[in-house]
Amino acid sequence: MTMQNFALTPGRINKFKGEILKHAVPTEVLGRAGRQVRMPANESDTYVARSFIPYNSTVASPNVFFANGTGDRTNAITQAHLTSEGVTPAPESITPRDVTVVINQYSCLYGFTDKTYDLYEDDIPKAMKEQIGDRVTFVNELIIFGALKACTNQYYGGTGTTRATVNGGLTLGFVRKIVKALQANHAVMVTRVLKASGDFNTSAVPAGFFVYCHTDLEPDIRDLPNFTPAEKYASGAPMANEVGMCERFRFITSPELVSIQDGGAAIGATGLYSTTGTNIDVYQIVVCAQDAWSQIAVRGIDSLDPTYLPPGLKQKSDPFGQRGYAGTIWWKAVMLENQLWLAIGNVGSKVLA
Repeated sequence: MTMQNFALTPGRINKFKGEILKHAVPTEVLGRAGRQVRMPANESDTYVARSFIPYNSTVASPNVFFANGTGDRTNAITQAHLTSEGVTPAPESITPRDVTVVINQYSCLYGFTDKTYDLYEDDIPKAMKEQIGDRVTFVNELIIFGALKACTNQYYGGTGTTRATVNGGLTLGFVRKIVKALQANHAVMVTRVLKASGDFNTSAVPAGFFVYCHTDLEPDIRDLPNFTPAEKYASGAPMANEVGMCERFRFITSPELVSIQDGGAAIGATGLYSTTGTNIDVYQIVVCAQDAWSQIAVRGIDSLDPTYLPPGLKQKSDPFGQRGYAGTIWWKAVMLENQLWLAIGNVGSKVLA
């Protein structure tokens, strides 16, 4: 069949890839952040992200430029660098720090019959391409969120010291406390993200510490003091799903960043939401600086390996060529490269009147 052959040519498959990416990319939130890495070809299923430990730091504490201690710590550093005339200082070495992650493969597949393909009033294959794009983004967002939640740098709302004792919501002071710790470890504000396109390119964004959270927290964010909604930015385009900013914090929401239902303390008089009315639902917000983590980016023509087989191909498993398929397979991995440039805040969400 002519249509079948055309559908399987490289040009048609490349167009199919582009259509999936075009539909998927605009809805990405976490998928556009972090340091973006191309899928390494023919280099095993393990990716190694390498960085070097800064001066006066260790592998365990990679950002402690000024180690804790008594006395004038700044003077101790400068004195250690004094050079005597004619004396060559002892050479030092730098220490690499490798973060290793196994790259996993993911897939989704839809099927349809020849009757649907030939007679159905709607363009089912076209709708499936859109569904595939949605699925790729949806799964990738959950992969990234799951990896970031494993960060060891955790904060708890209210007077909580663990997730099970969280009894406070999202406040300006809470976010300030998190970012204060990030900055003390020489974290810098995010200034670039992946473009909202199918290409592997970054774009500049107004500097800020990015705060990713569930859409349920949007009312809490808008109630923060001195909050500026994204539609009132004086300059610079907001990110996709960006609600607005407060001080140096840019708030971006996604319905995929789901809560841990009934995961916190008893609701009592907290005014925070609970699914069952017993314990507070805990929302995990992601606060990050530039290059705190990286990911294999689903971008470019080689990032997806799609399948589009219209009905008509007769073979033993389908002797009359009655079935068609549309789907794709792809690779994904997320690397936490600097735990002290990333933090997870555990908070509740206010009950709306």
